[in-house]
Amino acid sequence: MKKTVIFLLMVAFSFSGCEKDDICDADTPTTPRLVISFFDSNTPELAKKVTDLKVIGDGMEDGIIFNENAIGEAKFRTSGTSISIPLKTTEDSCSYTFILNDGSTNATLTNQDKIEVFYTRNNVYVSRACGFKTIFQLDTQKPFLRTDGANADGFWMKSVRLENPNIEFENETHIKVYF
Repeated sequence: MKKTVIFLLMVAFSFSGCEKDDICDADTPTTPRLVISFFDSNTPELAKKVTDLKVIGDGMEDGIIFNENAIGEAKFRTSGTSISIPLKTTEDSCSYTFILNDGSTNATLTNQDKIEVFYTRNNVYVSRACGFKTIFQLDTQKPFLRTDGANADGFWMKSVRLENPNIEFENETHIKVYF
């Protein structure tokens, strides 16, 4: 009998140790992504939909295709006029190649521009269940370096501008691209 009571007390205490925050809520903000919005170079205040855009991270074989009809993988978002891409949490820079296709099936009609993004990282404690998230601060003196892609075919991105250097939330534009 004594062993049964001790066993029941141990079981009761093991369940009483669980708290609400032992599971990270899906709505909890985690490490934010870089939000890039696209605008018309002739009418800079007008957002412009980008179609047939493929973004490939340095060292990656495959990229993510963004267009107005497809959202891409669940971890990326696009509204047709903006995309969200992750930054490296272990380094202070990362590079992406942006490949724009004119809509045809001819691969030679693509244009590649490369952007290397420079930033500092700060790990912030979220909760016991969620752990830490990384927030980023773009370098205000040199936030990015834009170069032409593998084929020297000129830039499809006419201009790239820093809008907000603080990457803490995904509900605001960090970089504006005019094309």
